[in-house]
Amino acid sequence: MIEIDVRGLACPIPVIRTKKALDEMQEGEILTIVDNPASKENVMRLARAYGCQIKVEPAGEDFRLTITRRRT
Repeated sequence: MIEIDVRGLACPIPVIRTKKALDEMQEGEILTIVDNPASKENVMRLARAYGCQIKVEPAGEDFRLTITRRRT
């Protein structure tokens, strides 16, 4: 699993880093950790556009997004 911790970074950085990881993998999981609702929504939108499954878990003030990409 690839972990991307983008807490404290404003959009579009969380989306750009998650997109880079998605572009480099055929299948697998990415854990993206964000600290604001706007970044959460934007990363979720990106993952949906890639056809990935997304699991969101609140973690205190943060959000942990587990993005699963399967081969098509």
